[in-house]
Formats: sequence, structure tokens, C-alpha cells
Amino acid sequence: MSRLMLVGATGLVGHCVLQQALADARVRQVVAPTRSALPPHPKLLNPLVDFDHLPDNADWWAVDAVVCTLGTTIKTAGSQAAFYRVDHGYPLQVARLALRQGAKAYALNSALGADPASRVFYSRTKGELEQDLQVLGYRSLTLVRPGLIGGERRQARPAEQLAVRLSTWLQPLLPRRYRVVPADRIAHHLLQVALAAAPGVQVLMSERLL
Repeated sequence: MSRLMLVGATGLVGHCVLQQALADARVRQVVAPTRSALPPHPKLLNPLVDFDHLPDNADWWAVDAVVCTLGTTIKTAGSQAAFYRVDHGYPLQVARLALRQGAKAYALNSALGADPASRVFYSRTKGELEQDLQVLGYRSLTLVRPGLIGGERRQARPAEQLAVRLSTWLQPLLPRRYRVVPADRIAHHLLQVALAAAPGVQVLMSERLL
């Protein structure tokens, strides 16, 4: 039975991971640090944190695996610098602190098109995070790269919602890589690879998540 850390539990994919992990007999405890409290559950440890000032030596960093679904938009963050801090800085710091306490596996919800050499700021940020995670030394690292994510978000993203509706309508005509992936399918894969902790680095492209 594993002790699993989940960061990003209040988001669309993260919420799905949380529900699946709490229901999974292989998971002894879910450690989900968040800014605001989550509904209580017997298997849930929910430290309230400021991600800009994460505690270095908290005992709850001692987990077997980490699933990271942290992410925002530039509009929500307010600037490219703030976006970079949330989508790159926070996931990388979590990875470092959990690894220091013995975590063996890290599964990241990244994005289709992630590339450190991309001219697109969003894709470049995701690519730089993937690149920086690979040098930390995790026994198992999985980079999950979904395209459009299907599901109801708490925070409205009008452009993304429009793209999801159009892609859903065009689904039969689109290559599998560009089809909408339901959030619970992404969550399923993130949880499975984190618990399996297969050695090495693997990349799951969007078409493999359907």
C-alpha cells in the first residue's frame, strides 16, 4: 500500500485523481497540500500551505509517489512571470522536496506540445519543467501530455471551453492525438503510473489516454 502525494487537488484533473486515489485499495493515504481545505476523508491528509513558502522539513513529504496536476492560465495568474511560478516553479519545488524525503515516482500532468525550445510561452514553460524534472533523479518519471481536457472546471476558461466544444463536435474527423480527453481518463493514467512506478522516464501522449 502506497502513500501518495497529490498537488493540484482542487483542479479539474486533480479532483478526479483525488477521488480515484481515495477509492483505491492500493493507496494507504493521500497527502494533498492545498491553499484551502478539502472535504475531510479518513484516508486524506490535507496540509494547508502557501506554495510560495513550502515547509522544507514537514514529515508529510515522506511519500512513495507524487502526482502533480498543478496548473493555471496566464489570464488567471496575471502575468507570464506569475504563470511560470505556478506551472514550473511549484511543481519543481514539490518534486525536489518529496524526492529528498524518499519519493520514488513522479507523474506530471503536462501538455501536448510541451517543448523547451518552443516559441509559444505556454508550451516552452511545460517543456522546461519536463526537462528540469528529468535531471532530479527520480526512479520513475512519467510525463502525461493531454491535448484538450474534457470536464467542468470551477474556474471558467471560455477559449478552452469553446475549443473543447468544437473538438467534440469534430471528434470523428480528428486524429486521436487532437481529440478531447476526459479528465477522469487523464486522472486514471496518472494514478496508475504513479503507483506502478516503472523505472525510467516515459511519455504518455494524448492518444494513449483515450
